[in-house]
Amino acid sequence: QVQLVESGGGSVQPEESLRLSCEVSGLNLDFQVIGWFRQVPGKDRERVACISVSDGYTEYVSSVEGRFSINRDRNKKNLVYLQMNLLKPEDTGIYYCATTSGIFIGTQHCRHNMAYWGKGTRVSVSS
Repeated sequence: QVQLVESGGGSVQPEESLRLSCEVSGLNLDFQVIGWFRQVPGKDRERVACISVSDGYTEYVSSVEGRFSINRDRNKKNLVYLQMNLLKPEDTGIYYCATTSGIFIGTQHCRHNMAYWGKGTRVSVSS
């Protein structure tokens, strides 16, 4: 059974940082595409960052480019992080991680092929 558990959310002030973690069990991530998404009430879910694990390519929504970074833990292969720096109030939301299941190469798969989702972790940025 595949499970994803997010952690690391919290309440911070603008320009502070958070690191979100996504722990995946029941699935080898070597050929998966992992994505971080966020949801704000009243708005569509937004794809924030994606990583194609096998080739290391990453992709970000323009609003977080240069501030956020997605990576897989080099030692703990079932962990994927989202490092969020210089946080802004508009980054507030519930953050979910998701993964493909199978053999997927390329961040384009983040758009349509997410098979499993976590339950989310809340991020609040305000002064």
